[in-house]
Amino acid sequence: MCPQIRPMTPTFGAEIFDADLSRDDHFEAIRQAFVDYSVIAIRDVALSPDDHLAFARRWGDVNVNRFFQPLAGHPEIATVIKEPHETRATGEEWHTDHSYDQIPAMGSLLYAVQTPDAGGDTAFASMHAAYMALSDGFREMLDGLQAWHSSRHVFGVDSERGRQQEGEEPGKYKNAGDATQDALHPVVITHPMSGRRGIYVNRTFTTHIDGWTAAESAPLLNQLYEHCAQPEFTCRVRWTPGTLGIWDNRATWHKAINDYPGERRVMHRVTIEGVPIS
Repeated sequence: MCPQIRPMTPTFGAEIFDADLSRDDHFEAIRQAFVDYSVIAIRDVALSPDDHLAFARRWGDVNVNRFFQPLAGHPEIATVIKEPHETRATGEEWHTDHSYDQIPAMGSLLYAVQTPDAGGDTAFASMHAAYMALSDGFREMLDGLQAWHSSRHVFGVDSERGRQQEGEEPGKYKNAGDATQDALHPVVITHPMSGRRGIYVNRTFTTHIDGWTAAESAPLLNQLYEHCAQPEFTCRVRWTPGTLGIWDNRATWHKAINDYPGERRVMHRVTIEGVPIS
């Protein structure tokens, strides 16, 4: 039996059923779905931490996250946990993981261990669809720009204090002193696997346009952020225990939906190294 692939929207995103992650032919079908749809949710798979890592390594080298707390005994697996008493969830604002790195991560494999009865979805936005919806003249203008991205204001010492004041569990992140990454990337990139063009700035990590001040950059960046978040460019993954979600950081934004107060959500994430983008 082949994996069953069902698109989530006409734009991007797909669910995959009946997948055997140990089979080479199933992996090739899953990989092609990743290229075609940018976000995939593989349903009903039972993964131990070792299984999770073994499947992740089929995609490439594992990126050991600097800032998230690891799973005990498995330093390559980051834990993404929201406890019942916490009022803030990790990643509530639209963002692209690791855009602050010189070579951004390809993507992440997020496995649902414990989920609320309802809520706790992750929303995604297609940067290719958003780019293609712009006018020819606007796309031409963007093609000549580069933007700076940074980890400092998100994972640094000052931001750690602010998150705890806003209701986040102390000690959720680590190595605040190592949040010193800054990277310059094109505002529009060509995807290294699909060849599609897409917008590559995000509200969380992008700080300013190269050669512009932050104040000068804000109107253009905010216009792009509002444009890219339009519903017609988005899809949502509904998590249940045993769902493995895989998304492409070079093609999408994502954000956590924090709509499950008083419940616990536990996810295991493995991130895969990427290649230079241009």
